[in-house]
Amino acid sequence: MKKVFMVEFEMPETFTEEFVALIPRQRYVINQLLSKRVIHSYSLANDRSRLWIVVNADSEWEVMDIIGQMPLHDFMKPNIHELMFHNSAEAVLHFSLN
Repeated sequence: MKKVFMVEFEMPETFTEEFVALIPRQRYVINQLLSKRVIHSYSLANDRSRLWIVVNADSEWEVMDIIGQMPLHDFMKPNIHELMFHNSAEAVLHFSLN
């Protein structure tokens, strides 16, 4: 059964040219993971010091595998927390007319 994890990343203080060059690829991978519902959300602090994702995974090891798919993973330090639950407006607003 899938569990829900919150991953908080510490971002680098300065963004190198190498980091910035990887951002488009990072967005592509994140969009793919969002469309597959592997990731529920992806949020960056206004000061760019922290990044948060909510992930569906069977284990913390699987979360690490998902993080490993991200082009920027070498630049970000993750802190992984298993959640009891994650509520979102999107989950509440899904309904069927049938």
